[in-house]
Amino acid sequence: MFGFTEEQVAWFGLTFGVAAFMLYMVFIILQLARESKAGRLGTFVLLLTLGFGLLGFSAKGVIKAFIGGG
Repeated sequence: MFGFTEEQVAWFGLTFGVAAFMLYMVFIILQLARESKAGRLGTFVLLLTLGFGLLGFSAKGVIKAFIGGG
């Protein structure tokens, strides 16, 4: 596709696609906090609890890169 190999397309999708999806999920969490009128503490709790999964997913990739060497 457009001169790219399947591996290059998959790498692009897995890095930028997943990053864009994670940013979209943060947007959804903030929208949820705003629509429910959660306030500052409620927004913090929502970001902490729901965003903790995103942080864990990101940390998994970083740890894997350090242990695997690349």
